[in-house]
Amino acid sequence: MQNIPQHIVLFPDGNRRWARQRGIGTLEGHKQGYNNLLDFSEWCKNKGVKVLTAFGFSTENWNRTKEEVDYLMKLLESCLIDNLSKYDKEGTRVRVIGQRERLPKSLQEAIKKTEEATKNNSNLFLNLAISYGGKWDILQAVEKIVEAKIPADKIDEKLFESYLSTAGLPSPDFIIRAGGEMRMSNFVLWQAAYSELYFSPKFWPDFTEQDLDVALAEFDKRSRRFGK
Repeated sequence: MQNIPQHIVLFPDGNRRWARQRGIGTLEGHKQGYNNLLDFSEWCKNKGVKVLTAFGFSTENWNRTKEEVDYLMKLLESCLIDNLSKYDKEGTRVRVIGQRERLPKSLQEAIKKTEEATKNNSNLFLNLAISYGGKWDILQAVEKIVEAKIPADKIDEKLFESYLSTAGLPSPDFIIRAGGEMRMSNFVLWQAAYSELYFSPKFWPDFTEQDLDVALAEFDKRSRRFGK
């Protein structure tokens, strides 16, 4: 393939439906999903992808049951801390984007520890979106610009993007959504203006490296004209 996306956005969707299909608890589906995300990040790195932004927990997910939310918070915490050596071995830098102030203190500490421990890694930049929403991201950027008292005539797209949670990263080239749904679900709304979209019918825990190869082959065939 001649064209490998430099920045992939991932919707690891369908974990609960995958579990129900097998007659097991939905929480087990989340666990399998996060295990697959770790593998996916390694596949991406090996194929030359530089940035991976994965949806871990949305602003809307707070509306789920307390049991599920508590489980997901603990799962996210363990995924960060338990895989520190893996991130270091693979040269993965980890950063979390989203409403950190809403997260449990122990998860906030795990985020700080992981970001500090991996800050010098450069093989793959892994962004985990936790308590993240695209509308929130745009609004918080506006709030920061207002607080900075930047004159309206000085605000352009480049400046605005410097206040988004993804500041400093290239715009996503390719968005992959597993699970059969075909929508953006309030994720990276500004950043995805010219992203190529790919939807897989497979539930996320069933998504394999071969499925990624098929998606990348599809990306390679597309002509990106950016309105020209």
